[in-house]
Parts: sequence; C-alpha cells; structure tokens
Amino acid sequence: MATMCRFYCYRKNRDAVNYNIDKANKIALVFFDMDGVLTDTISSWKHIHDYFGTSNERSVDEYLKGNIDDLEFIKRDVLLWKKNGKFTSKDIIQDILYNIPLMEGARECIYFLNKHDIKTAIVSAGLDILAERVAKELCINYVSANGFKNDENGRLTGEGILNVQLKYKDKNVRKLACELDIPLKKCAAVGNSCFDIPMFETCGLGIAFNPDDDCVRKLADIVVEGKDLSKIIPTLGPFV
Repeated sequence: MATMCRFYCYRKNRDAVNYNIDKANKIALVFFDMDGVLTDTISSWKHIHDYFGTSNERSVDEYLKGNIDDLEFIKRDVLLWKKNGKFTSKDIIQDILYNIPLMEGARECIYFLNKHDIKTAIVSAGLDILAERVAKELCINYVSANGFKNDENGRLTGEGILNVQLKYKDKNVRKLACELDIPLKKCAAVGNSCFDIPMFETCGLGIAFNPDDDCVRKLADIVVEGKDLSKIIPTLGPFV
C-alpha cells in the first residue's frame, strides 16, 4: 500500500478547483473512473504497452510537469504501438483490451444504482474502445474517454482523440451534470488515483475505491479498501 503519490504532483501546474459544493444527501448521478475501478487493470494504456514491450514513463513525467499537452501525450503513446515497423490495427488493440477483466463486484454495483434510477457515467482518460465495451456490459448510461485515429483500413495513424484531460476530469463532470440539469451536490464520483481528486472536489460525494495513495484517501469523503466494487454499495445506501 503506497503512502505517498506515485507521480509528480500535477496539481502544481493545473488550475485549482474553486468550488464550494454542498455535501450530498441524495445522489442522482455517479461518475466512475474506469482503470482500477470498473476494470481490474492499472491502466488500459499500460496494458497495451506491456503487450508491445514498450513504455511511456518518460511521457508521463513530461505530461505531469506540464511540458506536453494531452494530445501530444496520447500521440507519443500511439506512435510506439508498431509491429515490423508498421502501426498496429484497431482490431489488434481491441483484442488486447478485451482481455482486461471487469472489477469484481462491478456488475452488482451498477445494478444497484440502475435499480434506484441513478444515472451512471464513465469519465476516463483511458481508451474509449474499452470504456464503450464496459458501459455496454454493465448498462452504464454515459461514456467519456480518449481514443486514437485510424485510416480506412483500420490501421492507426499515430494521432489521438481527446475527450478527457487527465488533469481535468472535473470538466467532464460539470459538463454532463449541466446537460442533465443535475446539481453537482447530487453527483458522486468513484475513483482510485490522484487524477480523480478533481472529481471528488466537484461532486457532493467522493468515494476513494481501493486508493493508490494517501492523498486520494485524505481528499475523499468515503474510503473503500479492497478490489471489490460491490463494497461501495453499503456506503451509497444512505444517499439513494
């Protein structure tokens, strides 16, 4: 169990979340991170790097220090996914990602929320191919995740598609809540890493699930340890 952040603290170079949100008494919308929360993997990007025997550690460091933006970060990752000097295909990436299992208890958790007519959303800087599969399997209502471009033959072009800024997941939270006319105080966020803290700060309820480090524990309203997402159901009970 980590006791300090695994990364350079990106919060040193992003805008602060200047919201004073009332704490939830009822929830109508729950935002979930994907990697490490709905799926049992550290990172969908890393999962692909492991397959190709590549690493994006240098790019991660450059991104967190503000030296490159999100699209450049995605591009540097995708440029590494080659075989025999050629970009891989979307089908191969899909096959790699579809090997990632759902988190234990994910079905029970989402079923509980759907049963109580609470809307659900994925907000992830992970890959949209996986996020859309997870949303379909679990009956999650909304998906925001990142992707990559491919040509007419399905081969990657080396360019990315940006829908979620890793440092600014709160933007997606505010946007969807506004579109659905749901007050932020009636929103909850479930995440496991420091990149989910802005969602905690924007929602009326923040739940740290199997958190990576102490900063996540400290800034959440509720902490649930262990890799079983159904364990958050009792904590949600008073808010439905």
